Amino acid sequence: MKSVIVEDEEMIANQLVGKIKKVAPDIEIVTILSSLKKARKWFSENSEPDLLFMDIQLSDGVSLDIFNDFPLKCPVVFTTAYDEYALRAFKANGIDYILKPVKDEELKTAINKCRQYNHKTKAPDLDIQKLIDSLSINEKSEKYKEKWVANFRNQWIPVNTREIACFAKEAMIHIYMMNGDKFTMDITSLDELEDQLDPQLFFRANRQYIINIDAIASVKPIENSKLIIHLKEPNHKLDVDTSRQKSPEFKKWLEQ
Repeated sequence: MKSVIVEDEEMIANQLVGKIKKVAPDIEIVTILSSLKKARKWFSENSEPDLLFMDIQLSDGVSLDIFNDFPLKCPVVFTTAYDEYALRAFKANGIDYILKPVKDEELKTAINKCRQYNHKTKAPDLDIQKLIDSLSINEKSEKYKEKWVANFRNQWIPVNTREIACFAKEAMIHIYMMNGDKFTMDITSLDELEDQLDPQLFFRANRQYIINIDAIASVKPIENSKLIIHLKEPNHKLDVDTSRQKSPEFKKWLEQ
């Protein structure tokens, strides 16, 4: 059984290869395609595989666009950071999915489902437009980053955006995670980060901090209409405030 992986994060792709070898050693990974451009080139020169593992949001576009160019009929397993509410769309189309981080048992179940498809005379039809509409993949979802590569002890660590409590400008840019982990980034400017974050989830509190709405425990008004923002544990010791000018904007954002 031949398979192709479409994933733009090298570490995640390699982890997926290892898990596939563990739960389904008979599957041959033909290639790993790290961008929409590379995927288009590969599918134009090769026949489709028996099984396709595919991330949705790639560095140069949405992977679903591949199906607009090539009439692929092989079963697809989406490995994605989308939440389960959005992922209901996959089941309606007879496609399986795995929510990142990938778990061995879920991967094994998805592969077994695809084996059943491959034994049928006709694979399930893939209505790409219906899938795109169901997932509400629009300009916003294409614009904002779902994951980042952080640095920790000379290693690259992939992190999901929703799991980040805040970005902090200290000697360098730090990422504080919801679970208390702390990483650094190669990016040097919060301005550069801000443009890539969903403004419904993240707010630029001041020159030093961009905070996640789900990381906020409480807000305390202080003198001159300023605000002190208390984050949830384990990041409760961070000192985050916002100015009098930003306070009305912050309150409106918090009430969305």
